[in-house]
Amino acid sequence: MPSVPLQRVVGRGAESNPANRFERLIVEFDPAAVAEAQAGPRGEHTESAPLLRTEFFKDHAESILVRNSSPDIGFEWSINVYRGCEHGCAYCYARPYHEYLGFSGGLDFESRIMVKEDAPELLRKALQRPSWKPSALAMSGVTDCYQPVEAKLELTRRCLEVLREFRHPVGIITKNRLVARDVDLLAALAHHRLVRVTLSITTLDSGLARELEPRTSSPRDRLEAVRILAGAGVPVMVNIAPIIPGLNDHELPRIVEAAAEAGAHSAGWGMLRLPGMVKDVFLEWLDRHDPGKKARILSRIREVRGGRLNDATFGRRMTGAGIFSEQVRALFQACTRRHGLAGPMPELDTTAFRRPPSDPAQLELPGLV
Repeated sequence: MPSVPLQRVVGRGAESNPANRFERLIVEFDPAAVAEAQAGPRGEHTESAPLLRTEFFKDHAESILVRNSSPDIGFEWSINVYRGCEHGCAYCYARPYHEYLGFSGGLDFESRIMVKEDAPELLRKALQRPSWKPSALAMSGVTDCYQPVEAKLELTRRCLEVLREFRHPVGIITKNRLVARDVDLLAALAHHRLVRVTLSITTLDSGLARELEPRTSSPRDRLEAVRILAGAGVPVMVNIAPIIPGLNDHELPRIVEAAAEAGAHSAGWGMLRLPGMVKDVFLEWLDRHDPGKKARILSRIREVRGGRLNDATFGRRMTGAGIFSEQVRALFQACTRRHGLAGPMPELDTTAFRRPPSDPAQLELPGLV
């Protein structure tokens, strides 16, 4: 796919805007404009000058719940308050979803964010329907519900307030320490077995994290979020994902140990996935940030993906196959057994669900206020 390479994309995971597979017109960055954006007030180059300012757009979605039909994903319904993700992880499997909006999955994905401002109201409307049967919701199924703009908009927090009101179970996955802001709501939900939280930790190397996941919380801050939530009685899993063969696989034992020390209840893992144009973004990232390891990394990826860079087959797309994948699995199992993280997360309770009265004055929430 054609794209224009940039000098250096400050604070972004992608290096360009790969062409949208559904669009005939391609928007490319002007290299001269890039150089100007990266120049200081006197024209000298400075990495502190922003290249792209994040833009936020109203998403006029008429519904908030998305149904999952993939057999290897452990939830049926998810909530995506945001589309696109400013975290900008170079490997993010969700990038191709932005193409359905007419954007690129490259820089557009992390700098043009769709915001569902009516998400809490849409969620309340959905749960009020007589046809709705409570089922553990996932926040989020695609992009991070605690990405930076959530600190200002608090849409995820307001959705959690709705779920608390309905006594509805939810599972959260994030890379952002911001989840600890909502420890009050999460602790109240956890008291009634209505929530579990997953923190994804890819590496403990803060330098690598800044390059690979430029706008996420640092590994140290994510572990601190684990401590805060676990200390409040919230079940927390640490997900070691993605494991990138030849880049961060050697960190698996240390991440498991750190997760246990922080109070995590369980741990999981997942292999790197490169669907669609994610491959182009990740290969550009390797060229820019770690060219010396590129050949080895790609060789290992092909080893776990049947000779290709991606295998979307259900049942093995999450973990890969082959000898290297089995070695990772065995190491993970040994480490989690050693540190007491081999057990499953607690089951969520769907029996407490109720539809509160439409008049807030009539609402009583014993034990959940």
